[in-house]
Amino acid sequence: MKKAIRGMRSSHYLHAEQQSRIGAWKRQWVWRSELPTWCVLIAIYAGWALVVYHWEQLGKWLGTPLLVLLACWYMSLQHELIHGHPTRWPRVNQLLGLMPLAVWYPFGIYRDSHLAHHRDASLTHPLEDPESYYFSECRWKNSSAMWRRVIWLRNTFFGRMIIGPALGIGALVKGELGDIMQGESKKIAMWLTHLSLLGLILWIVQLAGMSAWWYLLAISYPALGLAMVRSFYEHRAVDDPSARSIINEAAWPWRLLFLNLNYHIVHHDLPSLPWYGLRKVYLAYRMEYRQRNQGFVVQGYSQWWRQYAWRSINVTQHPLMALTRDESPEHLGSGDSNNNDEEPLWQEIYLWDARFWHLWR
Repeated sequence: MKKAIRGMRSSHYLHAEQQSRIGAWKRQWVWRSELPTWCVLIAIYAGWALVVYHWEQLGKWLGTPLLVLLACWYMSLQHELIHGHPTRWPRVNQLLGLMPLAVWYPFGIYRDSHLAHHRDASLTHPLEDPESYYFSECRWKNSSAMWRRVIWLRNTFFGRMIIGPALGIGALVKGELGDIMQGESKKIAMWLTHLSLLGLILWIVQLAGMSAWWYLLAISYPALGLAMVRSFYEHRAVDDPSARSIINEAAWPWRLLFLNLNYHIVHHDLPSLPWYGLRKVYLAYRMEYRQRNQGFVVQGYSQWWRQYAWRSINVTQHPLMALTRDESPEHLGSGDSNNNDEEPLWQEIYLWDARFWHLWR
């Protein structure tokens, strides 16, 4: 069953009963007010300001991890803003996420790329999904042995955190420079705004006694690496689009940090659902979602690092793509606008779990 949602692609409800139930939840005051999202937004901005203001008292060894967590959390918030929360006005949501606390990606570029990612029919396709980690057959067969070793490292859990950000930033710069050189006024405006605000951020942190380079390399880079934990194996390339998105039954600290995007099949089915509704919907229809994504389930992020700490997942050549004329080497020159063959652009109230292992699973 499909239903259009504001300014987004259609939602997929499991059945009419689920659609009716979610509609009733949306009429509740907490959902209508978007209070949880406003609380997250205030916590991030206020937390960032307080840590920066008290930087010298906190010191590097306490202030740095706090800012890394806040910057990573901010990226999750930006994702929520892209999907139409906490207000119904896209321009207002954009203003709420425009400050480059996480440095690397202009909000508008992340927004445009991510909305293209939500075309589930082409999900994981390296020439159509801007957030795909897969390669086309032609790209992979023509890649060097050195590049394949780099990708092997990127496809390990810790490799994704360590070199994943560098590869993503490099692909971003390469693609954006090409657009800017071609005089795309929209991109130029986005980058001028972003760099102006980034200059303001770096000026503020320097006033607080922090080096700009420290903020760039010791805070924003690790924050992007931490954000890539969520997207490590978030999608797989299989025939059925509904089986391409994972369910990660993570513990509450991770759920809060990533705003419940670990329930990724629910998010792709219902992209306008607010973050605090994802877990509620998943728990209400747990077995149906497990059947829908054909058992693509992991028991927390610790399962990934235990299995793939330094072992590579098989995310290389896209297994469902055949070599076509449009993918031949002569058609993949500098004008090719897709960055996927290098690296993608990115990635209920919580109850205490008394068991420490499950706290960080």
